Parts: sequence; structure tokens; C-alpha cells
Amino acid sequence: MMHSPIIIAGPCSAETEQQVKAAAQQLAPFRMPASAGGEGISFFRSGIWKPRTMPGGFEGVGQDGLPWLRAVQDDYNIPVCTEVASARHVELVREAGLQAVWIGTRTTANPFLVEEIARALDGSDMHVFVKNPINPDLGLWIGAVERVRRVGIKHVYAIHRGFSDYHVGQLRNAPLWRVPIEFKVNMPEVPLLCDPSHLSGDTAYIPDLAQRALDLNFDGLMLEVHHMPCEALCDARQQLDPNAFAGLMHRLQWRRSAPSEDIRSEEKILLDALRARIDVLDEDLVDILAQRMCLVDQIGEVKKKGGIGIVQIERWNTVSQHTRDLAASKGLDTAFIEEIYKAIHQLSIKRQEEVMRR
Repeated sequence: MMHSPIIIAGPCSAETEQQVKAAAQQLAPFRMPASAGGEGISFFRSGIWKPRTMPGGFEGVGQDGLPWLRAVQDDYNIPVCTEVASARHVELVREAGLQAVWIGTRTTANPFLVEEIARALDGSDMHVFVKNPINPDLGLWIGAVERVRRVGIKHVYAIHRGFSDYHVGQLRNAPLWRVPIEFKVNMPEVPLLCDPSHLSGDTAYIPDLAQRALDLNFDGLMLEVHHMPCEALCDARQQLDPNAFAGLMHRLQWRRSAPSEDIRSEEKILLDALRARIDVLDEDLVDILAQRMCLVDQIGEVKKKGGIGIVQIERWNTVSQHTRDLAASKGLDTAFIEEIYKAIHQLSIKRQEEVMRR
């Protein structure tokens, strides 16, 4: 038995009434594959207020777009969500009768704004999605969710959309998977979604990121889908067209399972979160080892040029003692850590020997 994932789909921004209608027409008939529950999309999304990094770009149509979104909600019986960045935005959305909102990454980073938004939401039955803050500050993310929950909002979700930093890579934002997994460990009762559109910045990377999130037992996905991405007024490269969206949904491996009868659902959710945390840490360990071996190879090249011997006993003794002391300070078994580092040291010697022979 599978849990149906929460799927949010729609264009990055509402540009015209015709564009919103066209996107909704193509997404409304969509049904998930049987392996994912067979249901349609959970929410239609589109932003009408668009906080841009630099002024002068398309910053959304504003409240003029609210009737367009309400029409989608009424005509296709799909709950519609849009981004809010102030209490006034919330008031306008509530007046329009939309069923959901999301708090964007820049807003989440400001507790004052989140508090004002939470108070404006008080008394509503809206679904509220809280994206991670722009920096990997777990406490700030948890705090934003708590501010919304404490005014009585029953349907609160978290969205992982990556973190802005000075990383150099193919992706628009750094995934730092350990942060959302840590969020899930701390708040297992809050559904956690992934936004691979903003993580990637490019549709080419969306499939792998979406699958990664599902493998880590995320509760759903938020995807940008535009009926004609090439004509989008913002973030065109990261928006799927409806056919690509449908193809992706059918290619993904949906592995979520219902809690077993002998384990309470709360415990199962926490257990899954802890296991996912271990998976991420294991990947980090392998990545760190790969980086370490790359440095070992570089050291081998330096030794080769300088005619220096591979094994430096004094250096090894220093490293060995340091790791034992560090292990003891962390409450780890020093003999266990010593065996691990002996294996690392032997592999390092082998790699440097290969460098010397080249």
C-alpha cells in the first residue's frame, strides 16, 4: 500500500489570464501512475508577487492575478497556492478564496515577516508551505514553521528548495540534503516536500533531484510547469512543459510505503527520517574520502618530484595520535577509529606507489 505523494505543479508566475488557464487545462486531467496512488496533482501553483534579486525584471502581476487563480480553483476543482511575502498579501489571498499559500525562501529568513504573515493567517483553514531559508539555518526554518503552527494552522508543510551560497557547480542552489533530513528528524509530523525546479535551475537536472528526494522518503514534490517554457517571463530554463512533467511523473520510482501494523506511524516516520539521515551522512563520508584521496595523489606527485619517500613514520604517528584523541573526545571507540585510519593509510600508500610508477 502506497501513500499518495503531495504534488504541486504549475507555472513559476502568473503572466496572463490565458497563460494560467492554458497551464491549468493541461495539468487538470493529469493522473499519477498507479504506483504513486493514481491521483491528480494536489495543488496548482503560480506566483503573482515575484521577489526578484535585481530590480527591473518581471516582478509579477500582483493582485490582478488573483481572479485568474480563483478561476482555476473553481473550474478545475484543484486547490491553488501562491506565494505571500507580507500580511497584506495574505489578506488579499484570503479575500480571493484561495486554499493555499507558500512562504518563500527570502521571507522565511525574516522572523518579523513570518510572524506578521502567521498572524494574518490566524483563523483560516489554509494549507501553508514554508520553504527553507536562503541560508542553511535549520533553526530559522523550524522557527518559521512553528510560528505558523502556533496560530492554529492545521495544514503546514516544509519545502526544501536548496540553499544559496558561493558553490561552483551545475545546480542553481546547493542541495545540502543533510539539512532537510535534519529538519525531518526534528519535525517528523510535518510533511516535507522537495522543489527540484529551484534546486536545479535547469530541467536537465530535475529528474535526478526528484528521484533523490523520493529515495530519501520526502512526502512530495513542487515542480514548475509552464505550457510554453520558452516564452516564460522568468525562470524559463527550470520550467517543464506539461508533457515533460507527465513523463517525469511516470518515470520516477515511487517507493513510499504505509507504516507496518506493529509500528505506530509517528515512530515509522521518525525511523525513516533517521535512516535517511544515515544515508546522507554515508554519502558525505564517501565524498570526503574521495576528496582526501585526491589530495593523497597530489602529495604523491610532490614526493615524486622531490625524491621524497612515500612513508613518513613521524607524520603517520602524529596523524594516528590526533585521530585517537579526536575519537575519544567524540565518545567513539579509539581502537575502531584506529583500524579505519590504518585502512585509509594503506590505501593512501598504494595510491602514492601508483603515482611513483607512472
